[in-house]
Amino acid sequence: MPEAFNACEYLLDRRVKAGDGGRLAITGAGGELTYAQLLDRVQRAAAVLRQLGLEPEQRLLMFTADGPAFVVLYLAAMRIGAIPVPVSTMMRAAGLTELLVDSRARLLAITSEFAAIAASAVADAPELRGIVAAGGAPIASGGSGGSSSPLASTAAGALPVHDLDALTDAAAPEESIYPTTADSPAFWLYTSGTTGKSKGAMHRHGSVQVVCETYASQVLGIKPDDRCLSAAKAFFAYGLGNSVLFPLSIGAAAILEPSPSRPDVIAERAREFGATLFFAGPTFFANMLRTGLPGDALGSGVRLAASAGEALPAALYERWTSHFGTDIIDGIGMTEMLHIFLSNAEGQVRPGSTGVAVPGYELKVLDDDGALVRDGTPGTLFVRGDSTATGYWSRYDASRQVFQGEWLRTGDTYVRDSDGFYSCLGRTSDMLKVSGMWVSPAEIEDRLLAHQAVAQAVVVAGLDSDDLEKPVAYVVLQPGASAAETELVEFCQVALPTFKRPRRVVFTDAYPTTATGKIRRVELRELATAALAEGGRPA
Repeated sequence: MPEAFNACEYLLDRRVKAGDGGRLAITGAGGELTYAQLLDRVQRAAAVLRQLGLEPEQRLLMFTADGPAFVVLYLAAMRIGAIPVPVSTMMRAAGLTELLVDSRARLLAITSEFAAIAASAVADAPELRGIVAAGGAPIASGGSGGSSSPLASTAAGALPVHDLDALTDAAAPEESIYPTTADSPAFWLYTSGTTGKSKGAMHRHGSVQVVCETYASQVLGIKPDDRCLSAAKAFFAYGLGNSVLFPLSIGAAAILEPSPSRPDVIAERAREFGATLFFAGPTFFANMLRTGLPGDALGSGVRLAASAGEALPAALYERWTSHFGTDIIDGIGMTEMLHIFLSNAEGQVRPGSTGVAVPGYELKVLDDDGALVRDGTPGTLFVRGDSTATGYWSRYDASRQVFQGEWLRTGDTYVRDSDGFYSCLGRTSDMLKVSGMWVSPAEIEDRLLAHQAVAQAVVVAGLDSDDLEKPVAYVVLQPGASAAETELVEFCQVALPTFKRPRRVVFTDAYPTTATGKIRRVELRELATAALAEGGRPA
């Protein structure tokens, strides 16, 4: 029989048994918990989830802000063999419905910020059996005027809403742990990845230990006295590692911020709670400079910053490190790999590169025929390592494109130099990566085409003043129709997350095409960079 292994036990019970029960596990604006207190809350929440009928390998969709409730639910679900599925809190109701249906979730966990969206989303999720309201989410009539909570009206529609805090307080701790193994399904993370439509990447319990003992230990050099602060939220694979997996694996503390990440807020939290490790993406680093924060804004405790999500331009690296006085190690990870597998290292940064393979991972660069290329020759990057997801949920064709035997196709074009350093040259496909998140051009194009004045739309990536990718739309209007650029940008923003809105809309009569009639997106990308320079909106 395979040896028992449960990620919750690895991250939490193991630490308490090692004597870390009195150490701070979670801090931040949402409250504090020691390791012993966190274990108690997780054990009680595990009992509650069992009581609500959540069974092993059934899904708990988590539409929750970063905070103690997120960590408790994530760990409690894995403890009982169920599958937590953290999803983006930037979604609209239709997007949440899509993931509820796709995952066949039995329970939806929400925090108060998202009650209205949840109430709108659940009506078309027939397999959902209830809502778990955490962190003070309203479940009954409220307000001096007696207006009803959106969740209260949902409950009246026959879908029960459960108060997690009250139930957890009343529950007896569930000390037993479901007998999972390293290869048992642990959690899913949705990604549009390299192939467009959102897909659930299925991760094993053992993958948690892998990323903690490779990147966190051997690249970050994380220590028990560290305090981790991440601008990337925990529903991202990147943020999940930064804010939950890495600190808990070593007995360190996570600084969790429930509100949207803004440079001023994150800087204030870094000072207030004594951050020592700071995680963000290039767009956020650029916004910190653009906001005009002083060089000491993060306080004196931050010893290292880490970047991922999109390539960190050398000029941005130099500007940020010179201003804030803290080094940044840039790396690349993927939801399908759970975290970073290629990175620079502290004291060995080569600006403009993504560094070298993280210990425990292997890389190769292949040409279009699948042959290895020589150093200095561009090709598609492939990675192999033990944190690889087992595949996409119910996406056979997409899984075959990306998961190729022991190797995973990243969809990024890279070049390796003679010293073993890798540099990103962009994506192999037309996918965009904006603020560290994959964006399908087709999704924005479909939204633009829904406007009555738009006849054709093509979306490409342009580089802004920080050399970061932003969507630019080239639009052909219907004959006799008119529309303003601001009108179309706002039209997109109504239905799409803010980061997906086009930063410019350029009107044109026709597109450049090849001899066979295909649109020359490469040419449009060159024009898009000029368009952003002429009048781009802020990131």
